[in-house]
Amino acid sequence: MRLGLNVDIHKLEAEKLRKGKNKAKEDLGSLKTDYKKLHLSIRTAGL
Repeated sequence: MRLGLNVDIHKLEAEKLRKGKNKAKEDLGSLKTDYKKLHLSIRTAGL
């Protein structure tokens, strides 16, 4: 019984890490997009 609980806990922790990793990738993608837009705006404005 106790071993089964440990396995469940490890599965939940692994799933939580995967979700966190996916969220980090999404955030990075969003930052890259925002940077590209900002860079283009600066170039367009001639600054």
